[in-house]
Amino acid sequence: MKRRYFGTDGIRGQSNIFPMTPDLAMRVGIAVGTIFRNGDHRHRVVIGKDTRLSGYMLENAMVAGFTAAGLDVFLLGPIPTPAVAMLTRSLRADIGVMISASHNPYQDNGIKLFGPDGYKLSDAIEMQIEELLDSDLSTQLAKPADIGRAKRVEGDIYRYIEQAKRTLPRDVTLQGLRIAVDCANGAAYKVAPLALWELGADVVTIGAEPDGRNINLECGSTHPETLQRKVHEVRADIGIALDGDADRVQIVDENGKIIDGDQLMAVIAESWAADGMLRGNGIVATVMSNLGLERFLKGRGLGLERTKVGDRYVVEHMRQNDYNVGGEQSGHIVLSDFGTTGDGLVAALQILACVKRSGKTVSEVCNRFEPVPQVLKNVRVKAGAPLEDAAVLQAIADAESELAKNGRLLIRPSGTEPLIRVMAEGDDRAQVERIVDELVSVIGAVRNAA
Repeated sequence: MKRRYFGTDGIRGQSNIFPMTPDLAMRVGIAVGTIFRNGDHRHRVVIGKDTRLSGYMLENAMVAGFTAAGLDVFLLGPIPTPAVAMLTRSLRADIGVMISASHNPYQDNGIKLFGPDGYKLSDAIEMQIEELLDSDLSTQLAKPADIGRAKRVEGDIYRYIEQAKRTLPRDVTLQGLRIAVDCANGAAYKVAPLALWELGADVVTIGAEPDGRNINLECGSTHPETLQRKVHEVRADIGIALDGDADRVQIVDENGKIIDGDQLMAVIAESWAADGMLRGNGIVATVMSNLGLERFLKGRGLGLERTKVGDRYVVEHMRQNDYNVGGEQSGHIVLSDFGTTGDGLVAALQILACVKRSGKTVSEVCNRFEPVPQVLKNVRVKAGAPLEDAAVLQAIADAESELAKNGRLLIRPSGTEPLIRVMAEGDDRAQVERIVDELVSVIGAVRNAA
């Protein structure tokens, strides 16, 4: 069954345009409340949000839906996505909601849903919600005496701060480190600077003055150049760039160089393996992670399991196969010993622990391998199925044969746009660029012919 509302990470779109309207948000509250309204206990939901202007609108709409379905609502205010996942479990809630469009501009918003275990909902439950959204929800409303209550919770961000601080090894403090942190004018604008300061760091903060419209605007992990300049300006030892809902991170070293998620996973995997903490004898990443990471891990007797793009697929594979480190090149780092979803602050603390224990600079600690040249291009698709065309299939087979020993080819349809993504990587950049250009040309010719 084709999905109408849910994408790879909840429901997302432009605010006040379907599906991100207050009407649908209220219906989501009723539908989700109906599914999770099991048992005789008083049911509860926690709702967090980032700093987008539309968050007020969607938050109130969802409160109406959940209370109409008979659930009590705890409003957390601006708070990181991983904090919502943690507090869903901590407060014994039946459901957790994060209103956020992550790294997107302020005009967009989204709804992420977590079950009582703190994990994102399964495809099966999302399909149940979809079916209810298109049904007559008036039959699901609570009786007048059973309508839920709503209250704003003060101080629960400090539960998350304490939980995040406890992930730093006991023998490590951040004293002596000057840290520049970019909060993207988003959900972690209070949390991240305070946690780092309480752990002993000298903290320089940017991107911590949200006004509803400046989330991710020329700041945060999608625009790390702002942090790069700040690191140089204040001579910071390290820069930490979070995104709008703080579930992903990029690191900037003392020289202003960006350290991506692949390098971060390499650092954490090597450190945890040395400490006997790493489960699964390897990590989980997506098909987009660099071949250099795979080779680095193999050289240390560790494996790399790959999944489809999307942190939910990484988490599913980790849970099914008992891994405790996984993530994406973009900076979603999932450490299941500490949480159920990507957590930019906690991942950064693990890197800081490695830096402090080693006594070396961030550039020395975090450049674990030389990335293999990687080229990615997109082909816009009008209609038809170009990946099923005989000429395209032959071109793909020829490219795979040519790269077999020295690289890797990945061709996949985009999950959010009418695009075919063509990615190749290998030791010879000229060869990789030629192969990608040839494939783009063949796919484009089939597209135009259709």
